[in-house]
Formats: sequence, C-alpha cells, structure tokens
Amino acid sequence: MTPKITINTGTPRSVTGNIVSGALAAGMVATALSYTKYKQAELSKEEAIKQSLKLAVQGGIATGSAIAAANALGRNSWLGLLGSLSVGIAGIYGIEKLYSKTYDHKAVDAETIEEDAK
Repeated sequence: MTPKITINTGTPRSVTGNIVSGALAAGMVATALSYTKYKQAELSKEEAIKQSLKLAVQGGIATGSAIAAANALGRNSWLGLLGSLSVGIAGIYGIEKLYSKTYDHKAVDAETIEEDAK
C-alpha cells in the first residue's frame, strides 16, 4: 500500500482576498515599471496605463489561482490543485490575448488613419 502524502499548507486562505492582494501588488510593480518606461519615452501614456492594468489583473489571477491550488494541496485534492492551476494559466493567457488583440487592432487603425491622411 502506498503511503498517503500530506503536505501541511497551513490554514486555508481566502482566494478572493488574495486576488485583491495580488492585483494590488502586481499593479504597484507594473505601474512603477511602466512609469519608468513612459519617462524614458519607451511607452506612450496610454500604453503605460494599459500595460499596468493588464499586469495588475494578471497578478490577481495568478495569486488567486496559486492560493486556491495551495488550499487544494492542503486538502490532498490533486484534481483541485490541477484545476486551480489550469484556471490561472487560462486566465492569464486570456488576458494576454485580449490585450494583444486590442493593442494590435488599435495599431492597425492608427496605420490606416495615417495612410488615409496621405
């Protein structure tokens, strides 16, 4: 018989609370980095804001998913662990694709406007 492995992850934590905490923490870091790039003229003001918001949302998703996964691990729920990680990865990927689609669409629109003006 295979021994059951139990990993003590401590008291289960609030997923919702950690989504908010993760979004705030990621937002602070992203804003500082985006502001630096804005000041160095590497990003426009609009791009810096959008990038900061995108990373804040992704940080919230990552943190919430990680906490949910740790809670599942503490319950020995391997399916819950994998499910939580999958939701987190899919959420982060979805935000990235949404951001890229919006950003690419606006770039194309700007190019079209410039070409039409000529």
